[in-house]
Amino acid sequence: MVKVSVILPIYNVAPYLKDAFESILAQTLTDIEVIAVNDGSTDNSQQLIEHYASKDHRIIAIQQKNQGLSGARNTALKHATGKYLYMMDSDDIISNSNALKNCYEYAENNHADFVFFDSERFPDKGSDHLPDIRRTHLVEENKRYNGEYLLNLMIDEVTHNSAVWLLFINSSYIKRLGLNFYPGIIHEDELFTTILTLNSDSIYALKQSYVKHRVRSSSIMGLQYTKRNLNCYLTVADELLRFSKTPIIHKFLRYTLSKVFYTGHLIPLHDKPAIFWRALRSGYLKYIGLKSVIIFLLK
Repeated sequence: MVKVSVILPIYNVAPYLKDAFESILAQTLTDIEVIAVNDGSTDNSQQLIEHYASKDHRIIAIQQKNQGLSGARNTALKHATGKYLYMMDSDDIISNSNALKNCYEYAENNHADFVFFDSERFPDKGSDHLPDIRRTHLVEENKRYNGEYLLNLMIDEVTHNSAVWLLFINSSYIKRLGLNFYPGIIHEDELFTTILTLNSDSIYALKQSYVKHRVRSSSIMGLQYTKRNLNCYLTVADELLRFSKTPIIHKFLRYTLSKVFYTGHLIPLHDKPAIFWRALRSGYLKYIGLKSVIIFLLK
């Protein structure tokens, strides 16, 4: 068993792969593997993967037909043998060469289910700069936290972020939960990370920024807001309520769906009735709120 499996789902990111691979291979923790899953790329991503795999035996190259980010990560999870997992975006950069080493030692010393840290954001050409992700200032290092407490805190402080690339996860914890990524949707991290968090009473913060997260206008999250975004968030809501109907789930859905539908006014008018009907039929208007509903329908 290697110490860390870096999971790297790849889809049409050839211009950024060099930076991603170089930042992984520069890590001072050498007992790692890199599960690079080419999820049906149509650019020259595969050639770059093969180039790096030929130079370093720790890179495990897998090709598959396009299944989306969830499908690529689930494939990687089946092949990962590391004691810990780091799920990296393939256009990001690990910004500190000691990041994996520090996370591994910190998680081991504290017997953590997972560790979370901060990140910086930087814009690609043509993209706006977004604020860095800073949450660890709200808590203490070397202190064990319960997931429900943390989620409540992050929602109250409006700092919640579900991105899985902000986490360093004990693989045995994921296996114990039987958790994987819901296939065929975007915003899959909202479901995965919420369940991961709420099942744990052994979460630790590391007050470091370890990722440079690239903001791209052409990425999944940078594309124009569509009805698919809203439908996927509603699927996340469906699944979370199947998982639990405790107060923290209701609080999370109020926090999330009100913002989602406020932003959802951007979708074409002809797409709105079906989305609204699904939310109404599912009883989600109580989470969305009157103001967001009015903005969604009329703006």
